Amino acid sequence: MIRIIKYCFNNWWRPILFWFMSCLMLGISELWRNHSFENFAYIIFGLGLLTMLVSSIYQFANRKWLIGFLSLGIFGGTIFLFIAYSVAMFWIEQESPDNWADNLKIPANISLNIPANLDFKGNRPDNLANKTITNTDFQLYNSFQPGLYEYDFWIGKIDSGTIYIKAFEITQEYALSTDRLSQRSSVKIYNPTDSIMKFGTSSNFTIYEGDWGKPYAARFEVWFKPDSGGKEQKLFTKNYKIEGWMR
Repeated sequence: MIRIIKYCFNNWWRPILFWFMSCLMLGISELWRNHSFENFAYIIFGLGLLTMLVSSIYQFANRKWLIGFLSLGIFGGTIFLFIAYSVAMFWIEQESPDNWADNLKIPANISLNIPANLDFKGNRPDNLANKTITNTDFQLYNSFQPGLYEYDFWIGKIDSGTIYIKAFEITQEYALSTDRLSQRSSVKIYNPTDSIMKFGTSSNFTIYEGDWGKPYAARFEVWFKPDSGGKEQKLFTKNYKIEGWMR
């Protein structure tokens, strides 16, 4: 371990090179907008920052004051710029309305449900939490902000696996939030009995398309991926009136 530390930090440019590559990767992730790569890039970016902090401590311990202050300056400066960028992007997005749903019309000839509201603690309403369900069913819930949702799903006998959500704007069959929805809405299930059991999310997922106060019709599909590796299948479909999250 000591040899590895010396190898990494004796040459001052190695941690700086790693920090530079982590920043470059983060920048690419912001342009590419791939959720999996974005998560990986943020992890590497965090490691790059940690490397600069450790480098400054190592250099100070070895009385290499100039390199130590350089490493510490890079560490502090990067955090400052990252926070400033995040705040700036937040306000830019707040001032730039999402026009995606402006021209969408809710069809009059379809069955359309309204999501139930969670309480301020994120709990299900009592009338749904204690409701007796005798058939396969799906219930969507509004979380603490428009565009953030949770759900419950009731089903009888089913093998072990994972359910997840696909959502589509109804009039254009536009797939919603495809880069994150399936992952964020995933729930492990298994019911070896003939009785109806309830499964549901414990955290919210986001529909990004649209904006607050601009409702539209969406079809929610519950898909099942068996642990056995068999073919994925659609279990249930239900239409809801929803809004997108204001980014």
